Amino acid sequence: MRIFDPHIHMTSRTTDDYEAMYAAGVRALVEPSFWLGQPRTSPESFFDYFDSLLGWEPFRAAQYGIAHHCTVALNPKEANDPRCLPVLDALPRFLVKDNVVAVGEIGYDSMTPAEDTALATQLQLAADHGLPALVHTPHRDKLTGMRRTIDVVRESALDPELVLLDHLNETTVKEAADSGCWLGFSIYPDTKMDEDRMVAVLKAHGTEKMLVNSAADWGKSDPLKTRRTADAMLAAGFTADDVDQVLWRNPVAFYGRSGRLQLDAAAPGDLHEGNSILRGGE
Repeated sequence: MRIFDPHIHMTSRTTDDYEAMYAAGVRALVEPSFWLGQPRTSPESFFDYFDSLLGWEPFRAAQYGIAHHCTVALNPKEANDPRCLPVLDALPRFLVKDNVVAVGEIGYDSMTPAEDTALATQLQLAADHGLPALVHTPHRDKLTGMRRTIDVVRESALDPELVLLDHLNETTVKEAADSGCWLGFSIYPDTKMDEDRMVAVLKAHGTEKMLVNSAADWGKSDPLKTRRTADAMLAAGFTADDVDQVLWRNPVAFYGRSGRLQLDAAAPGDLHEGNSILRGGE
């Protein structure tokens, strides 16, 4: 079984997770930029973070045979902080990098005017750079937020075929599908979606344009939820081809629109900027 996790925050995970993911079948992933858990106080902290997504994390992933790509953006939560807004002007120099396969995560958190501006600006950047967009639908008042998101997408220069609406659930899936966008589902231990609910959604709505991710981060999450969903699909009667479509071909098709997807893991180097992932005398 081959798995492509289209949304996972490996900066928050350990090398043990990379090892376990490879053993479970994960061969490629996309790491979207997101907030730190506490406010950033300057644009420069974003820039160092983006550089780590382009350098250190691909280096770590390569040690375990996993191809690493990323998305970069000013996330919706921090779009409300005026100290962070200069990131929007600096994004073009990161969006031309080979490993960047989309603009994201963008979208809504609290649905403020500042978030409206950041979302519209970054959809335009995606259109200007010929990139897809990974859109975060809000955790609160999700259906209203998704509808507002779709309205902004329709007003933008970006084709809905280049938009992935993420963190969907049963209340949003039909309208998201009707929008023409791709559909993303985050599988979590206690919140968002779980494997059984995901299987029910796939039974009701089919496997076309459906992407399943673990969205694993520094909170309670599980980087093996993609594999657990695949196993649940098989147990529910889906075929191996169905699983391959949802867990591999769909994310490849979506992020492949960037023209930058490289599915073979880079040859593992010994050092990155003088550092290894080893400790002690190893």
